[in-house]
Amino acid sequence: MTFSPLKFESYSEPDMIIRSEEYRKQMLTRRTVRDFSDKPVPQAVIRNAIAAAASAPSGANKQPWFFSVVGDAQIKKEIRIAAEKEEKEFYSHRAPNEWLKELNQFGTDWHKPFLETAPYLIVVFKQIYEQRKEDQKKNYYVNESVGIATGFLLSALHYAGLATLTHTPSPMQFLQKILNRPENERAFVLIPVGYPAESAKVPDISKKQFSEICETV
Repeated sequence: MTFSPLKFESYSEPDMIIRSEEYRKQMLTRRTVRDFSDKPVPQAVIRNAIAAAASAPSGANKQPWFFSVVGDAQIKKEIRIAAEKEEKEFYSHRAPNEWLKELNQFGTDWHKPFLETAPYLIVVFKQIYEQRKEDQKKNYYVNESVGIATGFLLSALHYAGLATLTHTPSPMQFLQKILNRPENERAFVLIPVGYPAESAKVPDISKKQFSEICETV
């Protein structure tokens, strides 16, 4: 292992405050969207956002992630059919009543048309171990690492001007099968990406007060 000098850009304290405030305001405008336009999205934007996500820190730098970008209409249809099958079971049988009551306020059900309407679906896979030919090597802090990378991805897509939804039908083995991913990978999250529909609406929700989520000691 060799080491190189750190490339780090410093800012004055006033600039740091301004930059942090600008980012805070930008991220406060991010909303989960379920109504997408089918307007095409530049593929370069998707690639840049994934490259940003791949810069995330990971346990022992194992980078235990893979991003499948689905733009093909037929594959999106297959994913929708499989996802709706699982979601129908969830809403009809699997979910406890308490959970369903929590979901009622958002008006969601097992129908997932956005899986076909959104120009792209990004499926984030976690690699539970590293497979190189016949050799298997352990990956460390897989969920934490892939979760951080997914956060980077959502932030990058929002910054670029796109809407997203974090969709986690359960179980998600069908994604591994449809997308022909290897045995060492498991679907982590399914993210429809695109422009919001002109008629898109989102629930009126609020976030916790800062004092509820942070304290300085």
